[in-house]
Amino acid sequence: MKNLWRLLVATLAGALLVSSLQAAESAHPTSVDAALEKAKQAHAPVLIDFSAPWCYSCYYMATHVLNGPEWLAVEAKTVVAEIDADSPDGAAWMKKLEVKALPMYVVLDEKGNELGRIVAEQPREKFYPQLNKILAAGNTLDQLKQKALGGSTDATATVLGSYQARGQGKEGLDWFASLPEKSRAVANKNTVVTLWLDRLKLLNALTAKDQPTAMASAQRVLAGDIGCDRPYVIDSLLEASEKLPAAERSKLLHPQKVAMDRFLDQQVFINTPTCADQRSAVISTADVDAALGDTTAESAVLDRAIDATRQRLGNDFSHDRNLADNLRVYLVRAKRNDELDALYPKLIAAYPDDYVYPYRYGRSLFERGNAAAALPLLEQAADKAYGQNRLTVATFRVKALKALKRQADAEKVVSEVLEQNGQWFPEQVAALKTALKS
Repeated sequence: MKNLWRLLVATLAGALLVSSLQAAESAHPTSVDAALEKAKQAHAPVLIDFSAPWCYSCYYMATHVLNGPEWLAVEAKTVVAEIDADSPDGAAWMKKLEVKALPMYVVLDEKGNELGRIVAEQPREKFYPQLNKILAAGNTLDQLKQKALGGSTDATATVLGSYQARGQGKEGLDWFASLPEKSRAVANKNTVVTLWLDRLKLLNALTAKDQPTAMASAQRVLAGDIGCDRPYVIDSLLEASEKLPAAERSKLLHPQKVAMDRFLDQQVFINTPTCADQRSAVISTADVDAALGDTTAESAVLDRAIDATRQRLGNDFSHDRNLADNLRVYLVRAKRNDELDALYPKLIAAYPDDYVYPYRYGRSLFERGNAAAALPLLEQAADKAYGQNRLTVATFRVKALKALKRQADAEKVVSEVLEQNGQWFPEQVAALKTALKS
């Protein structure tokens, strides 16, 4: 992301701020309102770290990035808020800030105005330069829009990137179209701006189900310098080309297959991967192989990922949860169920304090037709679930109970969970009620 805002504090005030924040309690606020209140007192920006127990990219960030001297420096000049997306407060703020994926890092000024955001997992050598630019610029998005009106290409690119981060393709394109013709003409000569515009056109076309425009936009984006975002754009191209005749789709995808294989060799299957999200690169490449009908290549890339991940993990599944979960995902994608069944108990043992792996294992067994084996695991998960994930776990408990002809127990589960959760998360509540009735 581009420069978004500049910290408006003199040297003396900065020193006082560091002293004040370091003297504060070490625990980060777990609600945005509490963080904003603290920020007003300290005259500091707020960095919201949106995460969730099921977000293994978030575990990557916690293990590999949000630590060390660089992170301590961030904590010294910001109020960090750790927000659980599954909590009512987290869900409400995600909706308000239009956060559509995790992890997400949103920077607000002390009044709650957004100053910038960083999307998805990043290696530390990419995360901190982005964040430090945001913490040095001092511009709200409204201020950046004013600069764009005045002809600033850098501000224009930053605003377009913010629309992309929110998943607002049409809105971003409409905003760009509202700029003076002279400003647009200058901006259109900038490769960063044109790349953002193509990405917004792709996003807008997918939303509008305009496959030809989406395919054309995706190809333009993939021809640009998009670094670690390549797998995400490949996914969009796969989605847009689903209905093409096989021969046309093969012609479209074959160059991307070559590019993705090169991407894996250069940025994923190396001693120090340069892209944090290795999982998406592997799965997207396997999906391209599948779309091309090349099952041998599809199996080969999954096998390679499984072997490489096992080698990095050894027998310790607790030291890198992101990597451990990558192994789970690769085994699921490869349909290696025997190995998956051997892995799940190890993951449950490595991470005994949350609901995630009992839930995932129970769900996996249920979806493979073994409700009796699934139910104890789902009940184990239910003991540790809360908020939104409590409803998700309950939905599969109900399905398992119904499959076992235990309707009265299923009704009891629904009654208890709805009483615990109140009126929060209406979509998940509706899914739970549907599961009971189906």
